Amino acid sequence: MTRFSLAGLVTALLAGVASADPVLDLQNQGRPQIDAALARSSTCTKEKLQVRREWGDLSAGERKAYINAMLCMMSKPSKLDQTRYPGSKTRYDDFVVVHMNQTMTIHGTGNFLSWHRYYTWAFEQALRNECGYNGTQPYWDWSRWYQDPERSPIFDGSDTSLSGNGEYVQHTTQMGIPAGNGGGCVKTGPFKDMVIRLGPMANVLHVNPPIPRNPRADGYGDNPRCLRRDMSNKLSTTSLRPQDVVNLIVSSNNIGTFQDVMQGTGFGGSMGVHGAGHFTISGDPGGDFYTSPNDPAFYVHHAMIDRVWYIWQSLNFPSRQQVIAGGTSMMGWNSPPAKLTDVVDLGPPGIAADHTYTISQLVSTVEGPFCYIYE
Repeated sequence: MTRFSLAGLVTALLAGVASADPVLDLQNQGRPQIDAALARSSTCTKEKLQVRREWGDLSAGERKAYINAMLCMMSKPSKLDQTRYPGSKTRYDDFVVVHMNQTMTIHGTGNFLSWHRYYTWAFEQALRNECGYNGTQPYWDWSRWYQDPERSPIFDGSDTSLSGNGEYVQHTTQMGIPAGNGGGCVKTGPFKDMVIRLGPMANVLHVNPPIPRNPRADGYGDNPRCLRRDMSNKLSTTSLRPQDVVNLIVSSNNIGTFQDVMQGTGFGGSMGVHGAGHFTISGDPGGDFYTSPNDPAFYVHHAMIDRVWYIWQSLNFPSRQQVIAGGTSMMGWNSPPAKLTDVVDLGPPGIAADHTYTISQLVSTVEGPFCYIYE
């Protein structure tokens, strides 16, 4: 595969002559800096190093192993107080509660990238430690399947997918999210019988009869219903193309710009790859800001978010680790600025993670608690 310098890669993209996978080109270009960081690491070694791969590159057996581990998490009882969180019935639900609890302080904030890196890693560790999973967290490379996500091996509805789209039903959406090709219950693949209980909190999908409201205002009540998706390529073909990912990486010269472009400028403006990925899945709970981890696709999406950050960091690794920008509250425009010494806490020990770390300890995938790379 042809290799490009950063400037050459951008020029090639604009000229329409870039390689078949320009995102991978960037990843490979930054790999020597990751290898150098690994050699200096005080906690990660080549012997312990884990490799995360794209769903389409996994064998059928590897995909089924991941799926079975997720189903295992959905079968294990919750560790949370059932009086406080009656809608959390399983270990899988516990992770959703963790995200719900902190939603307003982990999006549009300085800890967005580090918090979600730790959260996704913690879920990966739970799959391994509680359900015997021997693999790593796969990722969904949107730029690889952007033309037709529903036909990708991730969402084609086969027994080696994360289930397909929801059945088509008449529906509308809100907040500027385009209506997709589904809206109904997911009826194919390993998660066709999945029961969603938490939320909804910020539902963008409107169907008839309507999705039932949660019996509690905080969304933690027991509200059983089916998994719904409303997938299409309406956002993926405008915001998740190879050139969109490459442009995000090579045009962001500082962490503030990188985060802002990644997360988008809000509804009515650029969606960003973060929002476009979520709303390519959409539905209930995939399109719900608070409860989106209740869709099994959440984790492959956020592994890709983490991969894009990893690539951006790797292209100037010494200067792109201990950097931070943004506040500490999404809705608090005058919230205190985030600091590298701020603590990332996933809640009570034993629920999602047993330790807390500062942001500065979570900025490298080969330091702190982490020991993984992307291929």
